[in-house]
Amino acid sequence: MSKILVTENIIGKQMEILKKTFDVRFDPELWKSPGELKEIIPDFEALIIRNQTIITSDLITAANKLKVIGRHGVGIDNVDLNAATQAGVLVTYAPEQNAISVAELVIGLILCLARKIPAADRSTRKGEWERQRFTGTEIFNKTIGIIGLGRIGYRVGTRARAFGMDIIAYDPYINQDSLNVSELQASLLSLNDLCHQADYVTCHLPLTDETKKIFNYEMFCSMKPTAFFINLSRGGVVNEEGLLRALQNKQIAGAALDVRQDEPPIKDMFSKMENVILTPHVGGITEESRERVVSCVCKDVAAVLQGERPIHAVNSIRF
Repeated sequence: MSKILVTENIIGKQMEILKKTFDVRFDPELWKSPGELKEIIPDFEALIIRNQTIITSDLITAANKLKVIGRHGVGIDNVDLNAATQAGVLVTYAPEQNAISVAELVIGLILCLARKIPAADRSTRKGEWERQRFTGTEIFNKTIGIIGLGRIGYRVGTRARAFGMDIIAYDPYINQDSLNVSELQASLLSLNDLCHQADYVTCHLPLTDETKKIFNYEMFCSMKPTAFFINLSRGGVVNEEGLLRALQNKQIAGAALDVRQDEPPIKDMFSKMENVILTPHVGGITEESRERVVSCVCKDVAAVLQGERPIHAVNSIRF
């Protein structure tokens, strides 16, 4: 019976089915002990992870039986994809199963920023009644700038359109004739032009060498002083020192961060700012999306172990 190692807290109906079919070691804290992981990985044919398990080339070299890595989620920046491909290890993921959840949280955060909901809630709980202090703005007729118009960005756009927002977008991999663009009635702009024009800038980029800390102080200074920045992609795309400086200097009006450069982050100045909303990387986590993602990943891992092709492979390996 093939052996599967699960290194993070990944639960759901399909995981229970997987346990009945294969020899599954469920060790949700193992990601914290890379040395132990490297020591035991040679015994396993499959590995199921989230975003906290770092899969290096050394680890893949040690995993001489490994056939497949199932990534619970869409990002694969914690997996050395080249090393996996060279070793003949398939990497699967869940490319769109949590897209609705992320898109809905983006809209929720935009509404919270516009109407100052978290700060107003904290104030009212203290017995205050400061109506003028918490006068917000409508998002109707405001411009949302979507950076990355893929599965998540497109869904953000459809929801923003329902609120009467104008949509501009930046995505170097599509053009104005793309259905994602035309269906949203969006305008494709350069990244600089988008930052100049948007009232809300929401980021949906993967973390790559090109996107690492792409949002720096200069980029934030190019935004309107009334604009807000929202990041539900990867913390590494933001230079946090630059963002903090921009907020302190009132170069932008506020921010909402679901992802951070280091997770969990140490307590810092962001947590003291009334115009900053912080959430603990929950964008893709809802009851519904969790089941979809677990089902997707577990079914693909099972398929590989049974000699079948997975549906959502990141890399290409000859069977």
